[in-house]
Amino acid sequence: MKMRNLLVIVLILGSFAALNAQPVEKGDKILNLGIGLGSTLYSGSYYKSTIPPVSASLEVVIKDDLFNDKGALGLGGYIGYTGFKSEYAWGNDYYGWKYTNIIIGPRGYLHYNFLDKLDTYTGLLIGYWISTNKEYGTIQSGYTAGSYGGVTWSWFAGGRYFFSDNFAGMLELGYGISYLNIGVALKF
Repeated sequence: MKMRNLLVIVLILGSFAALNAQPVEKGDKILNLGIGLGSTLYSGSYYKSTIPPVSASLEVVIKDDLFNDKGALGLGGYIGYTGFKSEYAWGNDYYGWKYTNIIIGPRGYLHYNFLDKLDTYTGLLIGYWISTNKEYGTIQSGYTAGSYGGVTWSWFAGGRYFFSDNFAGMLELGYGISYLNIGVALKF
């Protein structure tokens, strides 16, 4: 499904919902589900996406009534996943590597609501990056496959437009599993 089609579906579903949404408040739990555009983990003409960047995060708002009752603080967890491959030609043969990447960790959020139905926020993730690769074809370079990873971080800024008290369209920019995430948010 193309990103444009996903956005149209989100907007249609939201148009049937009531338009009396409130900003986030202490105790709210918000689940974000997103698909990414533009990977931060690979680039170049030899790399091809096999699984687009997908992510899920769960936030709990722990403090509200900040900045003249327009701000809030939240904490939560995040997991993101993507897969890609690099492919090279050697005569009539092809060889390359398949990669999988997972980013997992806690995130902190700082909210500021400019409009009634628009929840804007920024934050930071400090987590762990897990990457594996596997070769295929006849490898000519002598490079061996394996796993690696380590501590990683990600800054992000985003917005959620609430079509109802519990349903929002979500857009995040940042440096993590992808440069841009678009999706839905559910508040409960």
